Amino acid sequence: MDGEIPVFISPMDVEIEGNGRYRHADTVADLAAMLLSSKWPKSRPSFHRALMASLEALEFYTDAATARAAFVIAAHEAGLRVLPDDGEESQKKPSRGRGLRNDEQRPKAGDAGKYAS
Repeated sequence: MDGEIPVFISPMDVEIEGNGRYRHADTVADLAAMLLSSKWPKSRPSFHRALMASLEALEFYTDAATARAAFVIAAHEAGLRVLPDDGEESQKKPSRGRGLRNDEQRPKAGDAGKYAS
């Protein structure tokens, strides 16, 4: 790819190397490299859409934002965390099945009688 003009994206870090280990991406070429790596599950339709969007952006030097958005969708379907995209979201979400909705409150110690059936 020497001599080619890089197609820049909004920078991101992807947890593709394992728990807590991230790879950085600044360009669409970085996205394509991650998609084509041996660590990426390739059987999902979102993978194919992300790869096609990346290749089109590389070939025509356009649609970097579309390629990035398709990549993020594919990463989420593959169970990968993407920063900074998931930064605020993961802090706001309660753990699965254990958290409270925004309109719920935890009962206080003296409230035990109120909830008895």
